[in-house]
Amino acid sequence: MLQQSPFSTLIHDQAAKYGNRTALRHRDYEQGRWVDVSWNEFSATVAQVSRALVALGVGVQENMAVFSQNKPECLYVDFGAYGVRAVTIPFYATSSEAQIQYMVEDAEIRTIFVGEQQQYDIALRAIPLCPSLQRLVLFDSAIQRAAHDTLSISFDEFLALGTDAHQAEVERRTAEATQADIANILYTSGTTGQSKGVILTHLMYDRALVANEEKLPLTDNDVSLNFLPFTHVFERAWSYLNIAVGATLAINLRPQDVVQSLQEIHPTCMATVPRFWEKVYAGVKDKIYSSGAVQRALLLDALRVGREVNVRYRMRGLVPPLHLRLRYNIIEKKIIAILKKKLGFERGNFFPTAGAAIPPEIEEFINAAGIPMMPGYGLTESTATVSCAWDKTKTIGSVGKLINGIEVKIGDNNEVLLRGDAITPGYYRKPEATAEAIDAEGWFHTGDAGYFENGELFLTDRIKDLFKTSNGKYIAPQMLESKFVVDRYVDQIVIIADQRKFVSALIVPHYDLLAKWAQRQGLSFHSTEALCALPEVVQMVQERIDTLQQEFAHYEQVKRIALLPEPFSLERGEITNTLKVKRPVVNKNYAEIIEAMYKE
Repeated sequence: MLQQSPFSTLIHDQAAKYGNRTALRHRDYEQGRWVDVSWNEFSATVAQVSRALVALGVGVQENMAVFSQNKPECLYVDFGAYGVRAVTIPFYATSSEAQIQYMVEDAEIRTIFVGEQQQYDIALRAIPLCPSLQRLVLFDSAIQRAAHDTLSISFDEFLALGTDAHQAEVERRTAEATQADIANILYTSGTTGQSKGVILTHLMYDRALVANEEKLPLTDNDVSLNFLPFTHVFERAWSYLNIAVGATLAINLRPQDVVQSLQEIHPTCMATVPRFWEKVYAGVKDKIYSSGAVQRALLLDALRVGREVNVRYRMRGLVPPLHLRLRYNIIEKKIIAILKKKLGFERGNFFPTAGAAIPPEIEEFINAAGIPMMPGYGLTESTATVSCAWDKTKTIGSVGKLINGIEVKIGDNNEVLLRGDAITPGYYRKPEATAEAIDAEGWFHTGDAGYFENGELFLTDRIKDLFKTSNGKYIAPQMLESKFVVDRYVDQIVIIADQRKFVSALIVPHYDLLAKWAQRQGLSFHSTEALCALPEVVQMVQERIDTLQQEFAHYEQVKRIALLPEPFSLERGEITNTLKVKRPVVNKNYAEIIEAMYKE
């Protein structure tokens, strides 16, 4: 049951209800175990943060930053800040020095809470460049402070600043808090240009949490594994919903540990992005094709029966025939249950998924395996969810049905337009950008094209991402990419077509699989670069692409490809912190390779 308390008192109200029940879990790397935090402990720390912020002189609606990977301390600071009407601005843990400088100056931030050594080093270098920046508060006691650093204090030292003398001011601010207050400013990842600070108010969160709780089967018995960064609006809003419902939130510190965490926590829920399921799909597919003939046949048959039951019948609201149900029950117990347990999904209630298009083949596969993935759609500007597959019926390829409280209409160029209390009032200190995104009637222009069919929302492409070939034909790159990424040899792919004579593609292959194929063909190579340059290897991948693109119009089909010897990189600016490709950067970094594909 949703606790409809304002964020300023939410944690304390939940502590009064749940007491010593576990609210949060996090891995202690030194002890090698998961540590539980009760609701009472959560509340006590949040209260101490509020007092310490008053002691530090943080003002009403003052902007503070949290520059850290996911930690319990991130939530302590968030809710402690809400108690004194301060604003928290989460920075991605992998943000560069230039990005930090831009956000600090844009929001006039005085205080940054930092997670580990890497964030500390970057923030410290930013201090001389940012006149407003006055203090760093360090979450990790193991951080080695620079000898000349006189501005940082540990989190424990920060907490100690708060005393009983500051409680009266905390209570005064809590009583004066309004839903019009800004809760967060979330800077967009900026795939197409300069990052903008999206304003999220307490009213937006309130409306979003109520609307989601009405549709989602989330209860206080659920255990949700945190996977995406709290900086991502999807994970942030999802985690707040878990907290408001009273579910347990298991915080995964390091993204590379998520597979281990899944097998240790066995969550009932987890907010994910399609890229995660693409990795699961690739891993299971590799397991199938590397198995012996008998085991491979059993796994393929299990998935075929699972697809029949779950996709053909149940997703359409139909009851499978008795003989199929009986066969599925046997297969589910002997094969599918083992597969889900190995992955850590055997207790799955539902797994919300959004952030990009889900390739239909992968969506079918996940459902065939009996994993309750729940596709949805939303943006930072809509406080995450606009639609999701909350209904039992679902069409492959849709992003579900609308949740309550949001108006949606299809505008010019089939653009999805949004309006409602959960929609942002605008971008921080950017009136021109706000006016461009929100029209005079209050409709927010998403930039996504789509349509409705039988109450379900289908997205077709990003309007700004549409490519126009030199022959005047329009290409939707994301649609093509979602089709090709299901191939077991393709890890990442970027379509090239804008102002070009034909469509080409940069492909990051699965190097291990590619190497094994080349070895079976008797081909020799001394490096990954040499492997990707072998004509036989390029031809093999091109032929697989050709097989997948037979349904496309001739002008949409990929005519040439280039295999890249290393993945797209966050450090080189080729992908965002949310793993979305920055096409302008990719075009620049691989200009020579791209031009080579278009040589006669």
